[in-house]
Amino acid sequence: MKFKLDENMPAEACAVLAKAGYDAHTVLHEEMGGQPDSMISSVCQSEARILITLDTDFCNILNYPPETHPGIIVIRTMDQSKSSVLGFIERILTAIETEEVERRLWIVQQGGIRIR
Repeated sequence: MKFKLDENMPAEACAVLAKAGYDAHTVLHEEMGGQPDSMISSVCQSEARILITLDTDFCNILNYPPETHPGIIVIRTMDQSKSSVLGFIERILTAIETEEVERRLWIVQQGGIRIR
């Protein structure tokens, strides 16, 4: 699986995904910081990369229909510290073992994962 980490994600998340055997790129390392969500979405589609983000705008299925994307994972947490977000990444890695991500929207919260 291939992932793209939005600019609001800690850079260390890329290393966590790579250590688990996944191909991961970051928006910032590709010098796309500050670009509109629609552009990030288009790049993810063209590269067949699952987007991982803290940006809840990507939860809007009218603007970002899951079936037209390689996958969207939105982390919803009040605590956006590096350690908290990396903990969510670990939870995502565990869930990937049993749940499909492709062409779905995952909303990852403290209480669990909702999949559309």
